Amino acid sequence: MSAKVPNPIDAYVGSRVRMRRLMLGMSQERLADQIGVTFQQVQKYEKGTNRIGASRLQAIASVLAVPVAFFFQQDNTQPLATDGLGAISGLEDLSDFLTSKEGLSLNKAFMKINDPSVRQSVLMLIKSLANTSEPALVRAPQATEIPFGLRN
Repeated sequence: MSAKVPNPIDAYVGSRVRMRRLMLGMSQERLADQIGVTFQQVQKYEKGTNRIGASRLQAIASVLAVPVAFFFQQDNTQPLATDGLGAISGLEDLSDFLTSKEGLSLNKAFMKINDPSVRQSVLMLIKSLANTSEPALVRAPQATEIPFGLRN
C-alpha cells in the first residue's frame, strides 16, 4: 500500500502555519495547547498530511495573530495559485528552508534592505555562490594579512 501524498494546497497552508509560528518563536506544543490539539496534530497540519478544517484554521489564525487569508496568499495582492507550486518535494524543500533558523534569518535580513539595487546585488551574489562547483573554504585572515591601519 502506498502512502497518500498531501494535497499541494494543504502542504502550502501548513507551511505558512509553520512559517508564522516560527516567526513568533512559538513551539508546536504551545500552538497545540492554544488550539486544543496535540503537538503531533500540529506537525501533521504543518506537513499537509492532515487538512485543517475551517474552524481550526480560524483558531490558528487567531493564535498566530494573522488573518485567515494569510495562509492562502503568496503575496498581499494575489490569491493562492497552484500553478508553479511544482511537485510536493519542491514545496517541502522551500518550506524547510523558509522555516529553518538560517532561512528565516536570511529572509528577515533581506526584507530590511530597502534599496532595490542592493537587493539585486545580494541576489546575484547568492546565485553566484550557489553556482560554484566547489564550496569556498572560509578562513580567518592572519594578523600579518590585515593592513596595519585596520588592526585593533
